[in-house]
Amino acid sequence: MVPLRSMACKLAVSECCTQESRRLDHDMASGQPPPSPLRSSKNRMKPVRPVLIAVLSLATLASGCGAQTDPGLVVSSDAELGAMATELLPDLARRSGMELRAPVRLEARSRQQLADYLTAKLDDDLPPDEAAARVEAYALLGLVPEDLDLRELLLSLYGEQVAGFYEPDSTALYVLDDQPPEALQALLVHELVHAVQDQSIDLRSLSDPAGGNDRATAAMAAIEGHATLVMFEYLTEQMTGAPVDLGTIPDFAGQVGPALESMSAQFPALAGAPRVIRESLIFPYVDGATFVQRLWTGDVRVDPFGDALPLSTEQVLSPGAAPPLQLRIDVEGARRRLDDTLGQLELRILVEDVLGLDAGGADEVVSGWDGDRWVLSERDDGETSLSYVVAWESEGARNRFVAVVRAAQSAFGGPLEIVEVDVGGRPASLLTVGASGILVTASVEAGG
Repeated sequence: MVPLRSMACKLAVSECCTQESRRLDHDMASGQPPPSPLRSSKNRMKPVRPVLIAVLSLATLASGCGAQTDPGLVVSSDAELGAMATELLPDLARRSGMELRAPVRLEARSRQQLADYLTAKLDDDLPPDEAAARVEAYALLGLVPEDLDLRELLLSLYGEQVAGFYEPDSTALYVLDDQPPEALQALLVHELVHAVQDQSIDLRSLSDPAGGNDRATAAMAAIEGHATLVMFEYLTEQMTGAPVDLGTIPDFAGQVGPALESMSAQFPALAGAPRVIRESLIFPYVDGATFVQRLWTGDVRVDPFGDALPLSTEQVLSPGAAPPLQLRIDVEGARRRLDDTLGQLELRILVEDVLGLDAGGADEVVSGWDGDRWVLSERDDGETSLSYVVAWESEGARNRFVAVVRAAQSAFGGPLEIVEVDVGGRPASLLTVGASGILVTASVEAGG
């Protein structure tokens, strides 16, 4: 659901690095053992391996390797930033498995300049009419409050968390000028990987929202997961003083994810955001890193942007999942205001938070997902309706979803109807919330 896809930025990750570094430095200086493992508030998460908790804090421990560097690698008006980035870039490019083809532009910006930039990007990526339509659609599904100010929330979220970002439009990397010196290296490591990525692939087109919310989220998981894994590997080696291959560490998400999720609670705007927004922000870093790690478990680091690029959040979460069906929805008797996809990630949130299933029950329901699409329509009298079509792998999977929806009708944001349908010869469900009297038909896109 979260826009600003074109801005590859590091959110709570960099702040987590900085805050945990102070605890780790204190423990090392005092001879105390590493901090006790972090757990979620539900105490269901696995403990984080001490070295990986420490990696979240390596800003003050990472030091220059002393290698010869090319001063022409970075263009910056800030000599200190430029020198730091110049020293980091060759190693990061090597770890990324990508070629550094041109100098990287790097500049510092103030908080006010960031606020101005975010407002401009939001006007481009999420104008007020679209923001209102998205809120209305997700509110009808029960995923967000109907009075949510999405634009204001996103500005608060990014303003609260962004410490640096790579901007594909201008092919430049920016860091905020109020960052403590000990946090800069961890911040630069992550963002410089984005700069290297953008010299080999077109980051903006890769995460183009025109391809649908689910596909864009999956692409962001490859982009951010790749940068996050390179950052963790580099900083771990700086801490341990020995080569480390994070591709060989089992259950990466189970060890690192809880730490990031727990630390994210330190940010009021993020902690107070609806789950569907909160998880769409964290997903690319945690689950994206796990996705890329799976590609790196062999002798060769598979490029996450080639044939392995995920086309859905299901493919990020489930190795070997087939590409989803691309669905089309046609509407008669109403004006189409907006249409998009949820995807398996957001469907799971709906099943858990709106339909009330536990994790095991949600697994059973969403595992049969095979593609979806929703459309928000408005009748001539101003009444709106949300139609959500899901293609399923089997009739049994469809019937399970239909049954749990019918058992939780009051959880949605309006009058609800759900029926079994076929789409392109595949079992599907059509869920409608809101106004009636709108004819909706679904089909499979050519080639989808």
